Amino acid sequence: MKATSLLAKQHKKVKSLFKKLESGKGDRQDLNELANDLGAHMAIEQQIFYPAVRKVDSDLVGESFEEHALAEIALKRLLAVSMDAEAWKARLVVLKELILHHVEEEEGELFPRVERALGDQALNDLGRRMKPMFDECVERGFESLVPRGNGTTSADVVARRGAPLRARGNGATAHR
Repeated sequence: MKATSLLAKQHKKVKSLFKKLESGKGDRQDLNELANDLGAHMAIEQQIFYPAVRKVDSDLVGESFEEHALAEIALKRLLAVSMDAEAWKARLVVLKELILHHVEEEEGELFPRVERALGDQALNDLGRRMKPMFDECVERGFESLVPRGNGTTSADVVARRGAPLRARGNGATAHR
């Protein structure tokens, strides 16, 4: 599967989880699934996809790292409160708006440029690398994918190191 198709499929699932949670039909398990999927999605974008496509639109990729950092902090804040807390719904809505804006830019601007610049073969190769890492990251869970606290995010860690990281089990280290 092409990397852009894989990412768009993940976007669709996340949108569905937001809808379920916002409607009041979701539970803590759905929230944890959202966190794990978003954490894994951001990990494969930051560690594999963005480094591979940075040359296509470095400004948009730079913005994407910043959007990830803000979304990660918003998600940490959401996970830190009870679902029946007064702040929970507001935090969910803000996170959803951040993510939907990010998805709109990726699918509307970045992905079409990347598809024209890289072509199907390169995108299929990227997708083959991203899918197993995504699955492993989902299994590891959000908490293992992001630094503790709100002062540093996974986007900061990847940017500081200047090179893509590999998930555990793929021959390199996690980012903590």
